[in-house]
Order: sequence, then C-alpha cells, then structure tokens
Amino acid sequence: MMNFGNILTIGGTLGCALGIGYLMQNGASGPASLDSASVDVASASLEVTDVEVTVLTDLRDITLTSSLAPEPEQKGAIDVSKRIPPQLPGPADRANCRVSATATAAPMASADLSVSAPCHKNQRVTVHHSGLAFTETTDPEGRLDITIPALTESAVFVVALDDGNGAVAATRVQDLGAYDRIALQWAGDAGFQIHALEFGASYGEDGHVWADAGASGMGRVTHLGRNDVPASQVAEVYSFPSDKARKSGSVALTLEAEVTASNCGRDISAQSLELRGNSALRLRDLTLAMPDCGETGEFLVLNNLVQDLKIAAK
Repeated sequence: MMNFGNILTIGGTLGCALGIGYLMQNGASGPASLDSASVDVASASLEVTDVEVTVLTDLRDITLTSSLAPEPEQKGAIDVSKRIPPQLPGPADRANCRVSATATAAPMASADLSVSAPCHKNQRVTVHHSGLAFTETTDPEGRLDITIPALTESAVFVVALDDGNGAVAATRVQDLGAYDRIALQWAGDAGFQIHALEFGASYGEDGHVWADAGASGMGRVTHLGRNDVPASQVAEVYSFPSDKARKSGSVALTLEAEVTASNCGRDISAQSLELRGNSALRLRDLTLAMPDCGETGEFLVLNNLVQDLKIAAK
C-alpha cells in the first residue's frame, strides 16, 4: 500500500483547458514552471490527445486488435506461454475445443463474462469492450469468469486468444445511466492507479477510493488484467452511483504513476475513457516521460487530467 505522507503539490496548466498538477511522494523535488503544451518536472512531461470512440454495434467481420502497443517483456514477469506449453488437440478432441463466451447483466451496471476454452488451459486471453482491453489467463480447466464494469448499454465483449481463436458475447446493461464511470488502461508495468476523493475526503480517509481492499466510499475502483503476464494490458475503472447520491458535492479524480525499475527513464502511455451521465464515451491518449531511475519508489500524481465529477443530490 502506498505511503500517503509527504505530498508536495505543484500547479500548472495544460492546453485544451486542462489543469495538470504534478506531485511527488517520498522526497519530492521543488516546483517547476509549466507551459501550455507540457508538464516538465524532474524530467517528466505529459501529452494528452482526444480521440473519437466508435462503439461496436455490428458483430460481422470483427478484426481483433490491441488498443495499446505491447511493451517489451518485463524482467521477472511470468511467461504463461512458456510455463505451460499449449495443449494441441488431436483429431478426436477437436470437437470439444470450441471457444465459447457468455455475458449476463450484473449489479452496478456490470456484466459477468464467462469464457470456456477447454483446449487453452492456463493460457493468455485478451478481453475487448468498447475501446477497453485487458489481459487475463484461463484457469487449469480452460475457464475464465470475471465481472466487468460496462461502458455501453448494449455491451459487447470480444475474447481473443493468442493463437487466433476467440468468441463474442453480449448482454444488455439497463442501469448504466445510473453511474458515472472513469477508466484508465495501459500496457505493461506502467504502475498507474486511479484515486477518487469523494466529497472532500483526504488520502487514507473514508471516501478515498482506489483499488485497495481497505478503501471505502460510495464508489468503487475495479482492477482488470494481470500484471504478472508479459506484454499484458491492464485497466482500472472507477464507478460512482450518481443516481443514489444523497448529498451534493464533487469527486476529485487523480491518476497516479509509481516510478519503478521497469518504467523509469522512459515514456509510458495510457488511455482514459470517460462516461458521464448521458454523454458519449470519451477516450484520451496520454504519454508521460518518467523521471530517471534515481526517483524509483516515488509517485507522480496528475491532478485534473480527468475532470472532477460534479454530484447533485437526488
């Protein structure tokens, strides 16, 4: 669990009317100037680009692609494909090797996705959903069961295995309009985190929500994907039940990145996906130049990269 003490704030502005704050934990450096195009603190800079999101509505002629370029293989990562060789079926078994997937609506505007791939035991699988993508692995029986926060009411999930096999599942998520949803996705060991401070909460208090079992608040952060798989894609999704709010206020959203031996001294990239009320799904590309490896163990905290949620009491 990260240390919430010793946080120094450095303010500034970024083009496109976005305010960017940059904080360092555990021995931060002093303030630095900011211009309209980048943040440059301790050798870190930031670029943000808006792109249009096209929601998949036609399941014909689907081409599976990754939303982010694969990262180089990480030192110490578990290579699932090498650890357990693929089990190739013989002629008598091919009829039992079909990959299938089903999706059903679940609480909190989510979907329960179940994948059956009996001839792909302990193998990588990438799940795609409306611009979101993350990497999981099947279990020793060739199954994967996971709950995913939905980004569209008519939710379509594309399951892709490394050998080209896959399946498609869909379900209707009728309560999606009751939630505001912010997602962040990246490839490899970028070390990103989403943190939400609900209604004035401070770090470590009730209302500080992030992907930690001890965090509590009205909202929830869901971590998707495995960090121990090489060239993996990972995502975090913050969901707030805006239709159930009993008081008015705001939720401050920050994106954090830990400086690690795997990402120090190089550019890392991510994408944010925002779903607010009845607005269309919005996706942004983000590129961050990490400080050198002498800053390993510190955290960069990017304020106002994602606009705070404004909550009205119901």
